[in-house]
Amino acid sequence: MSRRLDPRFKEVYSRLWGYVLPHKVIGAIAVVAMASTAVVEAAIVWMIEPLMDETLVAHNLETARWLPIAFVLVFIARGLAGYGTEASLGWIGRSVISKLRQDVFRKFLTLPVGFIEKHATGPLLSRMTYNVEMVAESVTNVVTVLVRDFLTVLAAIGVMLYQSQRLFVFVAILLPIIALLIQILGRAFRRYSGRIQDSVGEVTQVTDEVLSGNRIVKVFGGDQYEMERLVEVDDRNRKQNLKLIRSRSLGVAVTQVIFGVGIAGVIYAAGIESVNGELSPGSFMSFFGAMMLMLQPLRRMSNINATLQRGIAAGDSLFTIIDEPNEHNYGTHANNNIKGQVEFRNVGFSYRNADPAILENVSFTVEAGKSIAVVGHSGSGKSTLAGLLPRFYDVASGKILLDGIPLQDYELGNLRSNISLVSQDIILFNDTIENNLAYGQLKERSRSELLQVAEAAHITDFVRKLPEGFETVVGDRGILLSGGQRQRIAIGRALLKNSPVLILDEATSSLDAKSERRIQDALAKLMKDRTTLVIAHRLSTVERADQIIVLDEGRIVESGSHQELLDTGGLYCSLYKMQFSDKSEGSSL
Repeated sequence: MSRRLDPRFKEVYSRLWGYVLPHKVIGAIAVVAMASTAVVEAAIVWMIEPLMDETLVAHNLETARWLPIAFVLVFIARGLAGYGTEASLGWIGRSVISKLRQDVFRKFLTLPVGFIEKHATGPLLSRMTYNVEMVAESVTNVVTVLVRDFLTVLAAIGVMLYQSQRLFVFVAILLPIIALLIQILGRAFRRYSGRIQDSVGEVTQVTDEVLSGNRIVKVFGGDQYEMERLVEVDDRNRKQNLKLIRSRSLGVAVTQVIFGVGIAGVIYAAGIESVNGELSPGSFMSFFGAMMLMLQPLRRMSNINATLQRGIAAGDSLFTIIDEPNEHNYGTHANNNIKGQVEFRNVGFSYRNADPAILENVSFTVEAGKSIAVVGHSGSGKSTLAGLLPRFYDVASGKILLDGIPLQDYELGNLRSNISLVSQDIILFNDTIENNLAYGQLKERSRSELLQVAEAAHITDFVRKLPEGFETVVGDRGILLSGGQRQRIAIGRALLKNSPVLILDEATSSLDAKSERRIQDALAKLMKDRTTLVIAHRLSTVERADQIIVLDEGRIVESGSHQELLDTGGLYCSLYKMQFSDKSEGSSL
């Protein structure tokens, strides 16, 4: 990890500072407050000299009068400066978190489908939560320590030089040694920080899978297996954290030992100067107080390297996502009056260049307003073919045309605004039934339109029975609804969009026979005068399709109408006999 990040250290941190610079005014307030804190801290140790020499030794009454007032004023200033520091840096930190999180989330919305599918959800979620917080901690804590503590050290050095330049020589010898120690430990901090963030992503992934698949875990007795997975990844996280803690603790301990050696030298030299009458008790205590004032800032400065490296590692992981290329959207053609003619012309596709082809030399044409059904064995490429039309993936060879224009020439948003999708994997959001129906751009549709499609998709049949009606929250991924209810909402959403091109990918797979019969009329209305691509649909819809193509290992092996394909006695006929022998069971292709 360190080798990968070293060249990017400056780049990553400069980019992180790009999120801070818009808040220059608040940052200036923070710097002034931190500088004030450093001056106040130095003033406190400086006042030890008159306290001892003038008040306690010389019994100077005048000094005894003004010194308490000075201490009160100094501590008031210290409190105000501390408040200004914490409030301003806290504001900047939360602003950085908000902007970074929005940038990462915005990138999630524009990433290609292939990228999302290739990466586990847990690590991606971890970057949105844990890694963003690490960046904010790096920005605020590091600035606090490096500015306030650095200025405090400078102010303490000023007091020590004022009191005794000879004694300061012993302290000056220590500073480069401590700086070297910080540099050495920084490499370890960065290495362990990157590993910790990776392991947090693994913990998130396992937890997310258990929560989303809890029914499977319970039914198949996966409790022990999942617990072992969690223990394994959590143990990796624990070990990396312990390595970081040991490195950090070692740095603090060594710093203290080095400082202790310096203190011993100062005390020895101070004794000699005192005997020679060159150092008063007040001057020594002020010098010693300034030296002690430096100890905590130096400890924090040696410790802050861990936070800095953690922030750099987290920032690098975030910028890796942000820098990922968006979906290809170089097209400029926009058409809001698409008729819907779809042509696949010698289309080939594979998920990666080295992978076997999923589709090979696929060619067919669907005239505007007509329907085509795609059937075949599982894994024959049916759903992949459907994913090419809205450009979830781009073809590897050949081309797909919509109204005679290649899909790549369309502006991506305009292309997808003309396509509706109902898939077997129903996606509902943790929101109300109404908001899941009128999702995204469909929120502009009127209430009467929404009620109309809800009636057509038989959604009102079960909504009437719910106390909250359309305001009922469906739960995560619609878990509070039955499979059939979720399917009806998805169909209703497609009805409401009313686009010229429709993709039905196992659109009634979760419906029982009775519900399917109800929905067929709605689907027939939906499909009327719309170009429809039906993937592995049930018998009734396949029979009604104007054309049926049969895929086998990514190639079209048969095409024709339902009756024509039955008459040929080929693969379609075999599938029909195997899967449609008992229509009453509602089997599906």
